[in-house]
Amino acid sequence: MSTGLHSTLPPRDVTVQALTELGAMPVRLEVAAGASGLLRKIAHPRIQKSGLALVGHFQGLAPERVQILGETEMSFLGAMSPEARRVAVEGFFGLGICCAVVTSGQGVSDEIREAADRHGCPVLLSEARSSVTINAIHALLDEKIAPRTRVHGVSIDVFGVGILLLGRSGIGKSECALELVQRGHRLVADDLVDCVLRPSGFIYGSAVDLLKNHLEVRGLGVLNIKDLFGVASVRDSKRLDLVIRLVAHDDEDETWDRLGIDDEWYPLLGTRIAMRRVPVRPGKNTSSTVEVAARNELLRQAGHHSAREFHARLANAMGVHDPTLVLRGKE
Repeated sequence: MSTGLHSTLPPRDVTVQALTELGAMPVRLEVAAGASGLLRKIAHPRIQKSGLALVGHFQGLAPERVQILGETEMSFLGAMSPEARRVAVEGFFGLGICCAVVTSGQGVSDEIREAADRHGCPVLLSEARSSVTINAIHALLDEKIAPRTRVHGVSIDVFGVGILLLGRSGIGKSECALELVQRGHRLVADDLVDCVLRPSGFIYGSAVDLLKNHLEVRGLGVLNIKDLFGVASVRDSKRLDLVIRLVAHDDEDETWDRLGIDDEWYPLLGTRIAMRRVPVRPGKNTSSTVEVAARNELLRQAGHHSAREFHARLANAMGVHDPTLVLRGKE
């Protein structure tokens, strides 16, 4: 049943080891100490600077966050006597933090290495400066820890507008997507759409790994869109800008906006996406309607609301405060 029902996905387990995998980030992190703790979990997408913890002020330090030791923190430790440094790092690593990252190509002292190994806390080294390292870690964790859900539907990029097609099974979502691909648009996902809420507040859709680049069409079976139409016919992910719910033209339980004045929204992951209901009937070119909906959404994003602008001009010409009452009376 593909009605747009969505199921919440459990948070992904992200371990410290994920930060060290080759190609995971544009910044390479190498293990300097505490290798026994590489399977510790990172449960927060934001990093934390640890300066105050090195002087014994532990309030506010979140062990589940990656701790950054930049040039300021390391120079502070370097100015300490060996005994004072040993006390400071022992208190720091004794908090059970998931890991610490030393930036700017700095080395680690014997006291840090010994404390990290003793507590099983990984210490990672980055050649890049703190700001670059932090941005790289944020990008990786935002993708892996972000709230996500899975929606039954089809996602396609039409004129740069990310569209999520919803509707009951057999209504024609995949057939519509195939027509749009033939018109030069790009398939993102069919049947199951993985939706991720990024820190920007936008939701991005992508395909389930096993179904990536594939589209199921009744009578033809499962098609590999990338092989059929080329690499430009698919994309890995796309921001979802518009939800289009396909409904049967004679379905008495469904309604759609005849005038285009009222906004309707689809709730997803605590936010909402603009939604339009499109009636489907035999002989109707649904893909053309979806293309027009995408173009109209681009106009709305640019600040032009065609229906409301028309009604405003009509109100001015007729001297009617609410011309929609006149238009609705004609229905």
